[in-house]
Amino acid sequence: MTASDEGSREAHGPAAEYFDVLIIGAGISGIDAAYRINEQNPHLRYAMLERRDRLGGTWDLFRYPGVRSDSDIFTLSFPFEPWSHEEAIAGGEQIWQYLVDTADKHHIAEHIRFNTHVRSADWDSATDTWTVRAEQDGADQTYRCRFLYCATGYYDYDHPYTPDFRGIEDFSGQVVHPQHWPESLDYAGKRVVVIGSGATAISLIPALAEKAGHVTMLQRSPSYLFSSPQVDPLATLLRKLLPTKLAHWLIRWRYALFYVLTYQFAKKAPTLMKRVLRRTAKDNLPEGYDIDTHFKPHYNPWDQRLCLILDADLYKTIAGGCAEVVTDHIDHFDAGGIELASGRHVDADIVVTATGLQLQALGGITVSIDGEKVNAHDRFVFKGYMLDDVPNLAWCIGYTNASWTLRADMNAEAVAKLLLYMQSHGYTQAYPHLGDKELPEKPTFDLQSGYVMRALNVLPKSSIHRPWNVRHNYLLDSIDHRFDRIEESMVFGRAPEDGAQSA
Repeated sequence: MTASDEGSREAHGPAAEYFDVLIIGAGISGIDAAYRINEQNPHLRYAMLERRDRLGGTWDLFRYPGVRSDSDIFTLSFPFEPWSHEEAIAGGEQIWQYLVDTADKHHIAEHIRFNTHVRSADWDSATDTWTVRAEQDGADQTYRCRFLYCATGYYDYDHPYTPDFRGIEDFSGQVVHPQHWPESLDYAGKRVVVIGSGATAISLIPALAEKAGHVTMLQRSPSYLFSSPQVDPLATLLRKLLPTKLAHWLIRWRYALFYVLTYQFAKKAPTLMKRVLRRTAKDNLPEGYDIDTHFKPHYNPWDQRLCLILDADLYKTIAGGCAEVVTDHIDHFDAGGIELASGRHVDADIVVTATGLQLQALGGITVSIDGEKVNAHDRFVFKGYMLDDVPNLAWCIGYTNASWTLRADMNAEAVAKLLLYMQSHGYTQAYPHLGDKELPEKPTFDLQSGYVMRALNVLPKSSIHRPWNVRHNYLLDSIDHRFDRIEESMVFGRAPEDGAQSA
């Protein structure tokens, strides 16, 4: 970003290729960041390091039957690239193709280095640069950059969460986890048991039931389910009547506000929200079905994430006799299936462990400052995208109660503005600083879901006071974002070799 960059590169040797910005991850967050950063800073040289051989992130990793968005596609898609298909809830393959087309259209794909697994990043205060070490196609590779953007998501791609089930080694059938779905898996005519009641399980079951002999959803406790149509008639009408970009903007805001208001309604009037959700179940399940056992959670709506079902498809699959729900605890596996705590035996040929994710910070990358390791859990999140006292590093953290892209896009714009500000003032470093403030703490993700509770010692901290408050309210964040002051709680400086002292 300054004239000293060239000399700094030479000092570290030719093996360390230099970029102004390195983006780790080529999923939704990474593509959004690339677009926004280049939009405001076309003079900066950037690259994206992607560990897989295709872009897409989550939408390349998950390939199980029925995989789809768990929110509307209008807020999951980018504001700068309108969704052109009729579906309001899109399938995984559609989303992946949309990301590929967007990356090609905006010349982002040509900046991606595939099969590049980033292992560590170390900040050098003498030069205000990051040294990033990766494994690329089996060989060690080193990069250097001024600014590092972690578009890595929040879960472990390699290790999903699977409880220790007693006797699972005795099961004679096949056990699969949706995160590593075998493309060759033949479940036609088979007895399939899906363990779990979250977003993955409820989207898997209707798809599996189309070919399987019988599908059993085995849950320890229920989740709240919210039904949404696959095609939104109002969105279709607006796109026919209005210019594409205007229609996309209006539809996107309509859905964003709907999520905010629904969340607030659920929090303020949980009893009424329960009735609304129960009514959908009652209207689509057989007369006399035991809703209270199988679809009445012990918590309030949005204490855990609401699971989206498509046109009540899960209920209709159950009503049609192609699937059943069993609410019980697993005692042990045997050769033929699963023995439950109640004494019932569930026969199975295939068991799908849709038991959740393992969360991790910064994509599992070891981050250090001048050789001293940074523990993300010890840091507060600043404005939803930086960590206190960690210079020139952003990490995209999405919403728990709305589409990931809503905050990903705000984060990307904020970083783009920060980079422009640093360039215009000749700064080579920037970091948020708490100083001597004592902040009350709260979890970054405000859910009581198992995958969140298991990761309380992994994720960074949030406070209840801005700009250290990770809110899950798109409307309030949008207002803050519009009137954001870049200088707020930030420390700027220049590398010592530039002949300037830190500001």
